[in-house]
Amino acid sequence: MDHKAPIHEFFGLSFNLSNILMITVASIIVFIIAVLGARTLAMKPTGMQNFVEWIIDFVKGIIGSNMDWKTGGRFLFLGVTLLMYIFVSNILGLPFAVVIDHTLWWKSPTADPGVTLTLAAMVVVLTHYYGIKMKGVAEYGRDYIRPLPFLLPLKIIEEFANTLTLGLRLYGNIFAGEILLSLLVGLTAHGFVGILGGAIPMLLWQGFSLFIGTIQAFIFTMLTMVYMAHKVTKDH
Repeated sequence: MDHKAPIHEFFGLSFNLSNILMITVASIIVFIIAVLGARTLAMKPTGMQNFVEWIIDFVKGIIGSNMDWKTGGRFLFLGVTLLMYIFVSNILGLPFAVVIDHTLWWKSPTADPGVTLTLAAMVVVLTHYYGIKMKGVAEYGRDYIRPLPFLLPLKIIEEFANTLTLGLRLYGNIFAGEILLSLLVGLTAHGFVGILGGAIPMLLWQGFSLFIGTIQAFIFTMLTMVYMAHKVTKDH
């Protein structure tokens, strides 16, 4: 755990180069998966196309559980992108971490609160954008004083609470998993007994972390569609 983040100052702003690297890597991986899944389309999908179509059907189910398809169909690619990107980001730090001169370069980007809170803020801003676009400014504004006007302050607080909980939930689960993995790796460095005592728990925890990474990607996507449904539908 004796490492630091590679922070670079540019025009008075601080940039975490590790986050930039890992965000780019995750984006490239998701892009490659999408290209491979759509490169050769067939009526009877196999291989990567079958996998991508399964993800699309899965996200359709998430959307369908929150709003009708006429309203929610436009959010299909948003949901697919979030699910794939967050899942890939969650598992990047599972196989290994790269530390050079006590500087951590390779990790899961979602193990950083700045990344997860930015994703959460992006989602909340999108819900406001589509709410205004689909309802109009006047109708959208009335939702904040329904059913009673005095609820306005609570609904404003709710917007900030949704952003914090959405981002920090993802960060907390992924960061905690990587912390424990680093402790188990450190245990294996203490001779043969350390290897016996740390290797098996480390493999088990990696499997569990893979499960947690998958669940967190699902939860983030599900909550995105829940928040979106509350903004764009009239029956919420």
